[in-house]
Amino acid sequence: MGRISIHKLTEWKQEGHRFAMLTAYDFAMARLVEQAGAPVILVGDSLGTVMLGHESTVPVTMDDMLHHTKAVVRGTERSLVIADMPFMSYQANADEAVANAGRLLQAGAGAIKLEGGSEIAPLVRRMVATGIPVMGHLGLTPQSVNQFGGHKVQGKTPAAAAKIIGDARALEEAGAFALVLETVPAPLAKMVTERVTVPTIGIGAGPDCDGQVQVLHDILGLFDDQRKFRHTKRYAELGEIVRQAIRDYVSEVEVGDFPTERESFPMTEETLSELRQGAHA
Repeated sequence: MGRISIHKLTEWKQEGHRFAMLTAYDFAMARLVEQAGAPVILVGDSLGTVMLGHESTVPVTMDDMLHHTKAVVRGTERSLVIADMPFMSYQANADEAVANAGRLLQAGAGAIKLEGGSEIAPLVRRMVATGIPVMGHLGLTPQSVNQFGGHKVQGKTPAAAAKIIGDARALEEAGAFALVLETVPAPLAKMVTERVTVPTIGIGAGPDCDGQVQVLHDILGLFDDQRKFRHTKRYAELGEIVRQAIRDYVSEVEVGDFPTERESFPMTEETLSELRQGAHA
């Protein structure tokens, strides 16, 4: 059947069909995410915090994104894989930005995502003209977390909200095929969704976006309570399940209950006898 295309997302918006996007960063998890039915997978620069242990997404490099994108692509067959453009891979130089986006597509991504509004519209237009599908990202843009002074809701004032609406239109006109709206008031996200023809994908943006995206580790409960964000919902508590499984393994090794005969490989008596005779020769 081939992979889901960016045009399918537009069809879904027109049909009123809501869809889920989820992050993945490695082969095994990407495979599980696709098998569970997620049609869109984001190789997010959030890998900086959930995979590499950084405090923000800012330290993530192009090499990091290429490495993880290739792994996710290898783990999928059907899902549309979108790769984040990391910090400073597109802000300084347009030629370098197009080249970096092209590298992500060569790694197997079906599209790229970058953060910013009307100020990056010319770059988006150039990328699209080059044949690079672009997803925009408005509201709380994690790469600008230092400028925002933390993870704060964006678009709360009339001027800030109007700017987000204007930025959404600018990105749509530049050719972006979809927009992520992160941590903005739900009524504003609804307004943006109604005023653009491209799909909107919310994270902390209320129920009226065309799609929703979450960080895989958050919905699976792989971290402790410090990572319980208001905009996410835990569908499992795998962190404790993993810890208990490892405790059981460590305990069985220490007391000699693992491995047993079932997890071991036998040797024929004839071979063992010859080996013993040879050892005494």
